Amino acid sequence: MPFTTDLITELNALVRFDPDSGQQGLKVHKTADAEVIAAMRRLHAKGLVTQADGGYLTPLGREAASHAQALTGLLTAGTAAT
Repeated sequence: MPFTTDLITELNALVRFDPDSGQQGLKVHKTADAEVIAAMRRLHAKGLVTQADGGYLTPLGREAASHAQALTGLLTAGTAAT
């Protein structure tokens, strides 16, 4: 199954969290892009974040964010910065 635009937006939201810190949250303001607001609401509905506008990662969210960051690292390993 290929990544949809919605999934990519959710992954981008997840990698902004620090999965190692239960004390660091995110707040998506009402002036943010509609896609980002919708992605955070979907992450909340999936039980990955504590609030519809961000909040903190749940235990499942920490696991998902950790995997998302690992995947990002794997896919960008060896790429030269331009």
